Amino acid sequence: MHDFGPEIILITILGLVVFSDALAEKLKIPSVFLLLIGSYGIYTYVPQAVPIDLKQHFDTIIIFCIPLIFMGDALHLKFTDIKKYRWDIFYLAVIAVALSITAGASMYYLDLFEGLTLGAYVSLFAINMATDAVSVQSILSRFKGISHHLKVLIEGESLGNDATAVIAFFFIGLPWMMSGEIDAGHAAFDALRVFVVSIGLGLVIGFAFYMIMKLFSDKRGEFFAFIIEAYLAYVLAEEMHVSGILTLIVAIIATKAWIDSDNKVLEEGSKKTKSFMRTLRLSNIKATTTERLEYIYEMAKEFGYIAAVMIFFVLAEMIDFEKLWLYKTEIFIMFGITTLIRAISMAKFALLGSSKSKHITAVGFEGWFILTFSGMKGALSIILVHMIPNSFEHKELFEVVTVGVVTLSIFVYGTTLWTYFTFFKKEEDKKLFKQ
Repeated sequence: MHDFGPEIILITILGLVVFSDALAEKLKIPSVFLLLIGSYGIYTYVPQAVPIDLKQHFDTIIIFCIPLIFMGDALHLKFTDIKKYRWDIFYLAVIAVALSITAGASMYYLDLFEGLTLGAYVSLFAINMATDAVSVQSILSRFKGISHHLKVLIEGESLGNDATAVIAFFFIGLPWMMSGEIDAGHAAFDALRVFVVSIGLGLVIGFAFYMIMKLFSDKRGEFFAFIIEAYLAYVLAEEMHVSGILTLIVAIIATKAWIDSDNKVLEEGSKKTKSFMRTLRLSNIKATTTERLEYIYEMAKEFGYIAAVMIFFVLAEMIDFEKLWLYKTEIFIMFGITTLIRAISMAKFALLGSSKSKHITAVGFEGWFILTFSGMKGALSIILVHMIPNSFEHKELFEVVTVGVVTLSIFVYGTTLWTYFTFFKKEEDKKLFKQ
């Protein structure tokens, strides 16, 4: 008798995606709500639809899903926007995350969670400050009237925030938590090393695939090239003991940045003298076209969506209402503190205007509100908490609290934004991601 487990899983996932999207469109609600509820419902009440123990094969699922989850967002973020809002994104993706983890770790001195060391606090807050690109985009794609500036900040943060949180967790928090001590200077140097090497490796891979894509000119081949690039960047970086996620993001953005630069020059018919670098990269030969890039992005977004649903099924397996109730106080405390820290860190954008700062562009109270509640947690938080060794005595606390915070963030933040855009946003402003 053949084992049709993989086929059944694929049918279940695609069926859930199609049904959730259709129902969300009818009800005018974010599909991520239905995906989360549906994943739990299917896992609990229709176990025949999930014949494979996803939790048992979680490591394999992680390696398979991570590149797909991050590739779509990296493709959609334009280098020109990154350049224009570089200080804003740097603050959100690096400074704000580092300050948030530090603020969270300071709860150690209040003995917020009994028995945890300072290193454990760093790990716990690194895990629960990481936002989820798919959850954020799933919710915000339903809402209109979001300025281009805000859209770039949200997309940039959802990528950079994750890379920073991963580095803080793996190279500072986790070693500190497991050993009970840490050399601050060595940890800082190691984190800096990982940051620099990951970016450098990403640029090299990005340029290599940019040149490779000049060899063919069909959208399917180009899409597959981006997939190969994402997986290669992630796996190679992890094998080198640096950040696979940061390397992947840099590689994809770099490839697309060079492609966009060439397309812009060719479309505008620029007659400027070619620079050495433009000649070196054969800028007169297109790697792809703007139209094919749109197809590639749409396909990448769908693949990432499916990968995120696989993580949601694993999350459904991790949900245990008895344990959630047992740790309800810790969950609500963690959710409240992470929300407060995020609100404070986002306030910088509401308080600083271009007249007060040359680097940070103000977004006003509404922008602060949207940025605060666009910090949904999701797949990455689940991935990180799973990486904690079973020998860690407080792993159950970490897992249950993280599952609770992820679930609350999706439903509470998502419902808050849905309520605002549905009932309070002015009708005349309702233009999708207006410029």
